[in-house]
This record gives sequence, structure tokens and C-alpha cells, in this order.
Amino acid sequence: MTVSDNLSRTVVPAGIVDPVASARAELKAALAAIEVKGNIPRRVEKASSRAVAKARVFADRNPIGAVAAAVGIAAVVGGAVWVIARALSR
Repeated sequence: MTVSDNLSRTVVPAGIVDPVASARAELKAALAAIEVKGNIPRRVEKASSRAVAKARVFADRNPIGAVAAAVGIAAVVGGAVWVIARALSR
């Protein structure tokens, strides 16, 4: 039983007639899906890589907008830290 390279690990290949091989393929696909869904650090890493790539493209196309976005994000984070520090100090 070979799985073509263009199929995802979570897909059960078609054309398996042996019930044992079919059950094994379904179990393998289910375990792969659980691993993909449950591996939070890998999902966070992929999402952050996509966000960085999008931010770089945005900064290349619109540098003034990127600077404004960075200043805005810094202001929001600074304000949140200030609010939390003030709430904890009371």
C-alpha cells in the first residue's frame, strides 16, 4: 500500500479492498489528524510564520502604513500593560 505524495497524511487512500488494510489506513489517518490538531506548538509556529510573511509583504507594499500599524500596536500593548499594572497596584 503506497500513498501518493500529494495526499495529506490525514486522508484515507481510496481503492483499499482488504478490510484489515482499510482499518489500518483509517486508524493511521485518524492518529495523524489527532496529532495535527493537537500539536499546538507546531500550529502556533505555522500561524506566526504566516503572520510574519504577511506583515513583510504589507511593509514592502506600504511602509508608512506598516510604521503606523507598529506604533498603534505598541500603544495598545503599552496601554494594556499600564491598565494591568494599575489594577494590580490597587
